[in-house]
Amino acid sequence: MRRVHINSVKAGDKLARPILRENGNVLLGAGIALSDRFIERLKDMGIDIVYIDEGHTSDIIPDEVVRDETRKAAVETIYKTVGSVMDMPATRGRAVAPEMGRTFRSVFGHIIQDLIGRKDVMYSLTNIHVADAYLFNHSVNVAILAGIMGIAKGYNRNQIEDLGVGALLFDIGMTKVPRELLSKSMPLSPDERIVVERHAAEGFDILRQQHDISLLSAHCALQHHERYDGTGYPRGLKKGEIHEYAQIVAIADVYDALTSPRSYRNRHTPSDAIEYLFAAGNSYFDIDLIQLFCKHISIYPVATTVLLNTGQVGVVSANNPLAVHRPVVRILREADGMPTASPYEIDLKKDLHLMVVKEL
Repeated sequence: MRRVHINSVKAGDKLARPILRENGNVLLGAGIALSDRFIERLKDMGIDIVYIDEGHTSDIIPDEVVRDETRKAAVETIYKTVGSVMDMPATRGRAVAPEMGRTFRSVFGHIIQDLIGRKDVMYSLTNIHVADAYLFNHSVNVAILAGIMGIAKGYNRNQIEDLGVGALLFDIGMTKVPRELLSKSMPLSPDERIVVERHAAEGFDILRQQHDISLLSAHCALQHHERYDGTGYPRGLKKGEIHEYAQIVAIADVYDALTSPRSYRNRHTPSDAIEYLFAAGNSYFDIDLIQLFCKHISIYPVATTVLLNTGQVGVVSANNPLAVHRPVVRILREADGMPTASPYEIDLKKDLHLMVVKEL
């Protein structure tokens, strides 16, 4: 399969991976042939990337770090929890849902089970969902990234569970932000920004009332917008004053937000997002955590279409864990623009004169 921008999709192209609704259910299944009407509808729904099934790349399968059923169960749980919180006008002082912590420990337990035992875990996002599903899928993505970091840090089971539950629920306070502010395409006014920034404290208030959620998990909600240099909110904490769990969640949050399309901008590529994180080292984030995080990110995910410095166009068929910026590329089009008679692969780790110029 091949990952392509929606503007490059033609009528008759077949989906190689499903497109998901906000609750995790399938909107369009794999194997569906897209019509012009479907393509325009997908654009209207905020979908900018799809996976297409085609002959020369049919054996190229992106390796998602957790199983589809694990992700679907996590999205469904967050979807139901968010709905229950939004239905309650006031949550301060009482529990939102019985045994919320137990429920989310179970959900995160399945995520960790998928991650444990995998050698050289390289994270890349392959699931495609409608724009309205951003909040739910974003929380799952952040939890997966946090789980990878927890394993890399050598956390014990209890530590990983506290981190994971906090990562799944770190943005629960956004349920108290007016919907029109969340979807606003223009810059927020100072008063609107104050309203949005309250979500960190709101989330903490919600989670700390749950008898089976630890205060460390709740602090992921409270501190995920604090910054290493003290410029964050709500308390302006700096360096070691910010709990490491919250720092990990913050890095995962920013990375996934940058690589996701939003109403006010296009998505950034994984390589651009990583450049941003390194530039923010020891200003917004602890550089040691950033370095560890980036060791587990696929800069050019499998199935990504790329342009080489020679003018050749190909699809990433495999990653090199020890050289994430130099993948294996299957060449589909030569520098003169003509399709290759028989596609062949180049390992950029070995052919050092070649490099990826950009994603297409």
